[in-house]
Formats: sequence, C-alpha cells, structure tokens
Amino acid sequence: MAESVRNSVSLDGLDLALLEAMHAHPRAGALELSRLTKVARATVQARLRRLEDGGIIAGYAPHIDLAAAGFGVQAFVTLEIAQGALDTVTIKLEAIPGVIEAFATTGTGDVLCRVAAASHQGLQQTLLDLNRSGVATRSTSVMVLSVVVPFRALPLLETLDTRGAVKAPAYREHRS
Repeated sequence: MAESVRNSVSLDGLDLALLEAMHAHPRAGALELSRLTKVARATVQARLRRLEDGGIIAGYAPHIDLAAAGFGVQAFVTLEIAQGALDTVTIKLEAIPGVIEAFATTGTGDVLCRVAAASHQGLQQTLLDLNRSGVATRSTSVMVLSVVVPFRALPLLETLDTRGAVKAPAYREHRS
C-alpha cells in the first residue's frame, strides 16, 4: 500500500524553483528547466536525480482527470477492519478497480478509500464489491459533490525555510 518513508531531503530555493517550473511546464525536459531556472542543465539533472532518489519527485505519470475520462461519480468510503488485517485488506482493495486510493487512518474508521465510477449504479457495484470482499466489518460512504481544493503540494513546500546556501553558483532566487 504505502511506500516506506524515505530519508528526508532538505529543499532549498533552487529545488522549489525546479518543482514550480515542473508544475507550470509539466512536459519540460532538463534543458527547458535549466532555461526557466537560469542554471546549468547538469545542475538541473543532478537536482532532479536527488529529488527522485529522495522520493520528493514520486513519478512523471500524467495527471488523469477521472471525470473527463468518464468516471465522474466519486465517494469516500470508511472501512472498519479486523485488527491486524491491513495486509490482507491492501491486497483485496487493490483487486477492486474502482478503489483509486486507500489510506490507513486513525479514528473510528481504519481505512479511508476514495472510489470512482462511471455512474451511480457503478458506484453501488463498487460498494457492493467492497462489502463482499470480506475486508470490512463495517463501512460508511459519502458522495463527492465537487472538488473544492484539488490535490496540491507546492503551497505546503513553499512554507519550508529554504534560506540555506544554494550550491548552484548561477542561481539567484526570484521569489516575491
């Protein structure tokens, strides 16, 4: 389910500038990123490798809009599971295509799943599949009406203290 937490990578101003440039220009290669950040391509490549190795950059897959792809019905499902059954739950949840994310949680529920379907009938079928899978002793669900704040990481990263020395000699931070 979740990857193990990797060693923490300290981010500096250049790292944030690279991540912001990648966010603004997701198809840009190292050469374009070096132009946008005004540092050497080798510096960009080294920084990207460090961010990848440290787990900060987790992948380059396209961001898929599920509603545009035909899966506009979404819900969050809270599962209460048997003690110690998380490994089994993970395997069974991964076998249900409509389960697009799942998190072990604290509180009254043990696992929070985000599910998607093409229709309300499809959502009902996914909920039935969840209940029939035997993973949950109890489940509750809430429908998503609209996205208020889409997933985002940059505003949080921008709260980091990045005043440390940047080792790229040509880089000059251009933050407002």
